[in-house]
Amino acid sequence: MLDIIQLLPDSIANQIAAGEVVQRPASVVKELLENSIDAQSTNIQLIVREAGKTLIQVIDNGLGMSETDARMCFERHATSKIRTSDDLFKIRTMGFRGEAMASIAAVAQVEMRTRRATDELGVLIKIEASELKAQEAIATPEGTSIQVKNLFFNVPARRNFLKSNPVEMRHIIDEFQRVALSNPEISFSLHHNDTEVYNLPAGKLSRRIVDLFGKGYREQLASCEEETSFVSVRGYVGKPEYAKKTRGEQFFFANNRFIKNSYLNHAVMSSFEGLIPEGSHPFYVLFIEIDPIHIDINVHPTKTEIKFDDERTVYAIVQAAVRKSMSQHNLMPSLDFETDVNFANNIFQFNGSPFEQKKETAVSAFARTTETPFREKTNLTNWNKLYEGLNRQLDDFERKEPEVEQTKVDFGDTTESTSFLLKSKANDIGSDRPQRASQDSEASTFQIHNRYIISQVKSGMLLIDQRAAYERILYEKFSQNLRKNGGASQQLLFPTKVKLTTADFHLLLEIQDEIRNLGFVLSVVEHDSFMVNGIPADSPEENEQQMLEGILEQFKQNESELHLDKAENLARAMAKRSAGRYGNHALTVLEMNTLVEQLFASSNPSYTPSGEITMKIVSLSDMASLFLR
Repeated sequence: MLDIIQLLPDSIANQIAAGEVVQRPASVVKELLENSIDAQSTNIQLIVREAGKTLIQVIDNGLGMSETDARMCFERHATSKIRTSDDLFKIRTMGFRGEAMASIAAVAQVEMRTRRATDELGVLIKIEASELKAQEAIATPEGTSIQVKNLFFNVPARRNFLKSNPVEMRHIIDEFQRVALSNPEISFSLHHNDTEVYNLPAGKLSRRIVDLFGKGYREQLASCEEETSFVSVRGYVGKPEYAKKTRGEQFFFANNRFIKNSYLNHAVMSSFEGLIPEGSHPFYVLFIEIDPIHIDINVHPTKTEIKFDDERTVYAIVQAAVRKSMSQHNLMPSLDFETDVNFANNIFQFNGSPFEQKKETAVSAFARTTETPFREKTNLTNWNKLYEGLNRQLDDFERKEPEVEQTKVDFGDTTESTSFLLKSKANDIGSDRPQRASQDSEASTFQIHNRYIISQVKSGMLLIDQRAAYERILYEKFSQNLRKNGGASQQLLFPTKVKLTTADFHLLLEIQDEIRNLGFVLSVVEHDSFMVNGIPADSPEENEQQMLEGILEQFKQNESELHLDKAENLARAMAKRSAGRYGNHALTVLEMNTLVEQLFASSNPSYTPSGEITMKIVSLSDMASLFLR
């Protein structure tokens, strides 16, 4: 039998490697931008067409390359960043694997122009599917210009897996923002289809944040800084009142490299406990500076996952830095600064090696800071005064009334549009849905605190959360509008111009067909703005800017937690946003009865689309047990 194991040709090996390094156009953008940073550039331009599918071009004013280096950079495992295995533990550059350029050239048509300051002429190199097509001397500006054309032109299956242009452009913007944030001293620009998306001058980090995410961030930034001999933390966190439902703007950088680390994210989130509502997420841009010997970045080809040799210590310092930031900006009540640790001053108060000293200091700080951020001596004896007068307004019966233990009723999931107000059964207690008692509806439907509806049914008493009920009703209405490609629209007397962040603008472009089917009438007027001429008839009573931002925020939250198609996601986001106004809203008896009727006409009246309970039932036997009968 013949031998069957053979070495793969370089062209095939490069295509396989490209599957890890080059997953989409944004992957190419990341690699090219990082190469420009390693080349000590002070100005970097990114130009893309068709969301990077037909062209990705990066132009920089960096060091440039010699003719030999320009050709060598397209070879596998060719790099200027490391020489020995020891260098892997001293990496300060963005790239080091020597895989990116070879992988990109394997699946695209690449043109490179580069020149060093000491050379009179530069070099032009053309490579197509790993095959050298041309190499010649040319006149070109100092620095490097790389064009990547027709990505995946020779791998149709990979190209077919690319998403729509708005989706791919969102990923490109994400990568661009990460690189631009970590290098505020470099000026950046981004053009898409000849339209300027970003023009970022070099400056301070705070200015870069505002330029990237909008002027609204100017008021919410709180500086964060902690210096130790082991690790330093610097950057900005958002004030608690600006926390959002999504994790969108949360950035960690280790030695200027963007990383994803759920453990360190928990350190930040724990510092905000008690300051933001449950389920909300603060904004932060935090930079960790640490000796490269204490981290391993050679974990994944994307280099966004790293390992710390002492993650617990880093956790403690990050947590302390964020808590210190909150206290300095008068955001956290009664922090006990006497037990807070100044890592820089106390780092050498222990015996042993310098690293062990740093480690013990940080860990001891962690042990203290995780106990409680508040003073234990806080006087709680006066808290009862907050409730003075309340008991006087309650009669003895209300104060002594035992809690009602409500039973969970499974109403089932049915697609029949049946109203429990219009149908009745002989034996209501055994049916799937509670039936209205044969009494005057005005005498059997009540509202409590503008939030809950009590309705008398044959089996007992029905308690409905009106906000959740409206969410279910509106969700089904919006879903129907999306299926029928058209919902009722309310034309605005004065059209409103809505300016969005770049990421939100491209998200709205991505879902513009679906959002128009809901009843919005929109038109693009600038590279980051829409003109709103009409809104859905059931829209919440708020300005169009807040409405669209809220819908997009909820859409992104759903997107991060669930795998939904665009129409389903948008119907849920719109329903949740629109139902919010009914959370504390007075209703007439007619409105209450209409709500109950519409709820039970829905496909699943018991739950909202996200699984929240809309109603509870208290049976007659449960009520009788309250009176010991």
